[in-house]
Amino acid sequence: MNSNSKKYMRRWGAGMLAAGILLGGTGVLQAGITEAAPAAAQVKAKSSSVVLKVNGKAVTQTGIVQEGKVWVPVTFLRDALGMPLSYDKAEKTYSIGTGIAQMKLANMDYGIMISVNNYYIGEYQGKQLNNRLYVPFELLSDYMGYKGDWSAATGRLNVMKKTQNAITIKTASYVKDHKDAPIKLDYPQVSGLASAEAEKAINDLIKQTVLSYAKDAEDQISKRSKDDRPYEFEGGYVVTYNQDGVLSLITNQYGYTGGAHGMTYRNAFTFSLKDGKRLLLGDLFGANPNYKKQLNAKLATEIKANGGYLGGFNGLNTEKYFYLKDGKAVLFFQLYEYTAYAAGFPEFTFGFKELLPDGSSPFAALK
Repeated sequence: MNSNSKKYMRRWGAGMLAAGILLGGTGVLQAGITEAAPAAAQVKAKSSSVVLKVNGKAVTQTGIVQEGKVWVPVTFLRDALGMPLSYDKAEKTYSIGTGIAQMKLANMDYGIMISVNNYYIGEYQGKQLNNRLYVPFELLSDYMGYKGDWSAATGRLNVMKKTQNAITIKTASYVKDHKDAPIKLDYPQVSGLASAEAEKAINDLIKQTVLSYAKDAEDQISKRSKDDRPYEFEGGYVVTYNQDGVLSLITNQYGYTGGAHGMTYRNAFTFSLKDGKRLLLGDLFGANPNYKKQLNAKLATEIKANGGYLGGFNGLNTEKYFYLKDGKAVLFFQLYEYTAYAAGFPEFTFGFKELLPDGSSPFAALK
């Protein structure tokens, strides 16, 4: 993901969704584009229809399979899943859902961009098919709290809510409206844990991490010349896993202090809700004494194959830069750490099954 994307997401006005895009319209984009495409370009890739169900009950909307991926219409989220849907004329964006699972979509020059809870989702874009706006179902599974039972043989997707931890997650913010240098850093705070000590440990660590970035931002602002371009600092987060007594999330902090582009710093936290401990890779995969060797071997190969490699990778030097998804751990590196800026945050996904002995769970030691 290019960190410039964060800057563009602040300016939804750079592009707009046509007012009728959900129920029809003319603004369409080609799938998978990375550069600007003509506004009237129509998606014509081969596709087939998908029967959509919610908890086993068929609904009127249908999905589409295209290029091996299942897409669901935004109207399905509204009508079948009951997500509130609104359109912001000032920002020119659609908002779907509530709280930390609210999704926004904006039609920009380079694609229909998606954010969840004000966190830019780089791996997914929206798509217009047959004059309807669609999102990939993986988006709902990864970030919106749903799971799906997909049958390729029958072309049927049954959508259900995930069973998640019985906790509450709300957004707190550090906001300072400095002239020509605003700061707005959103971060999560949890409540409803059985242990007050665990709850405090989790909230304090996240808050302290964000406030440390805020202090650095304030320091930079204090040294800013009145002739400098306006500065800007923003931060957001997204929850990636909230099951099995474990909470995993990502935070981003973006700063622009002049130059060709700003700089984004990413952090990730995975916690045991039982005691508030921040979990490292070894806490999850220690049942395999060779887990680090396996990770390093795969990382050494893939980081060089992905392009933009600058050299210097000799193995993991921290076990904190990862987050969880269903059945997976996703490792990442910072911008410029081993790859060129244009390569964004390199990410590498490992299935639990490839890192653990048969029948083992990464959460077994947390019970």
